[in-house]
Amino acid sequence: LQLVDSGGGLVQPGGSLTLSCTAPGFALDWYAIGWFRQAPGKEREAVSCISASGDDTDYAESVKGRFTISRDNAKHTAFLQMNDLKPEDTALYYCAARVVSGCPSSPGSGYDWQGQGTQVTVSS
Repeated sequence: LQLVDSGGGLVQPGGSLTLSCTAPGFALDWYAIGWFRQAPGKEREAVSCISASGDDTDYAESVKGRFTISRDNAKHTAFLQMNDLKPEDTALYYCAARVVSGCPSSPGSGYDWQGQGTQVTVSS
């Protein structure tokens, strides 16, 4: 399984970006999807997770109210809509999938595959 994440870029503070995660030739419909980020010199942070059905989501406190995770199982794609971006959101973002349908009880753990990452830079 190869995850491909995309949609990063340079945006001004207060701007928005939408990241996408897909697995070419593979249906992610039965897998929970998570988004992570890692900034230089910082630990990896679990940003958000969505269950296979899309019914359950969770978010890091740092992004609650600004980021929205979603998925379109018909298109085998997951998304991370990021609004009101701040300089501290600058990081390499990557998606991950786990071979169970629910999000992990311990955020950030229990993922089986991850994408290569897409850079998000928030700067004026």
